[in-house]
Amino acid sequence: MTEHGRYTGTGDTGGGHPVRVLLADDEHLIRGALAALLALEDDLLVVAEAASGPEALAMARAHRPDVAVLDLQMPGRDGVAVAAALGTELPGCRTMIVTGHGRPGHLKRALAAGVRGFVPKTVSARRLAEIIRTVHAGNRYVDPELAADAISSGDSPLTAREAELLELAADGAPIAEIAERAALAPGTVRNYLSSAAAKLAAENRHAAVRVARERGWL
Repeated sequence: MTEHGRYTGTGDTGGGHPVRVLLADDEHLIRGALAALLALEDDLLVVAEAASGPEALAMARAHRPDVAVLDLQMPGRDGVAVAAALGTELPGCRTMIVTGHGRPGHLKRALAAGVRGFVPKTVSARRLAEIIRTVHAGNRYVDPELAADAISSGDSPLTAREAELLELAADGAPIAEIAERAALAPGTVRNYLSSAAAKLAAENRHAAVRVARERGWL
């Protein structure tokens, strides 16, 4: 299948057809560069690009890619949420996350959402192409360092909603703003943040954010 590290096109890529790829990343320069580099691979075809979570979903519905390569942090909806939605709407589309913020908590969320690949943005374009093929073939690829960090961090005591609200509180936003962004009542947000702080033995939500990040749960 490989010759000097390069795919020769003799493997199974769906009856000889190129693997149809969706690229979603809100950084236009990175997305464009990846699209150009992947276009050099004979067996890969970038059929759509997106700059946000909602756009990624819309493009996936319209173009039905074989593999969706999703940035973890995108406006509107993050890559894990998009992957979970695609798993329900387009089960034939395999998903993978490319991230510059590979905390263990993100990896665990991604795997729970059915993501088949999880790699850092430092990966080379050629290696990314190989991983896309691996994911398309039905296999899983997780960056070894990210996997080791996830194992050593232990399981988070936080619920998904508590983790989400701590993320929203990370930049010091007031309760009212967090509530608006999460579409919840301020009192509900306070309850979730208080619960998260108690679980982490932190004196307030700001300390809870720090503790959760240190342990790789955000």
